[in-house]
Amino acid sequence: VQLQASGGGLVQPGGSLRLSCTVSTFTFDYYAIAWFRQAPGKEREGVACINRNDANTAYADSVKGRFTASRDNAKNTVYLQMNSLKPEDAAVYYCAVPDPMYYCPEDGQFNVDDFGSWGQGTQVTVSS
Repeated sequence: VQLQASGGGLVQPGGSLRLSCTVSTFTFDYYAIAWFRQAPGKEREGVACINRNDANTAYADSVKGRFTASRDNAKNTVYLQMNSLKPEDAAVYYCAVPDPMYYCPEDGQFNVDDFGSWGQGTQVTVSS
């Protein structure tokens, strides 16, 4: 499984970005997909997760109500719509794939160790 994240860039506080993650696998709809981020000097943290079957989503408290994950199984692509961006949202954003049976935890606590395949990351900068 290979993942390619894109869509990062520079945005002013309060602005929006949409990230995309394209996954190269014949069984894309078998997998939940998660978005993580890592700011300089900080640990990688999970921000959003979308399930495989019902496409239910889960979010970290820090982004709930501002970020929305979605998926297009026909395009093997997952999206992260980020609205009302704050300077503290600045980070490198990664998409990641867990084992096929993984179900996104509703409490938004995504464990990095549950994800074995990662994209290369895309930089998001929030600054005026």
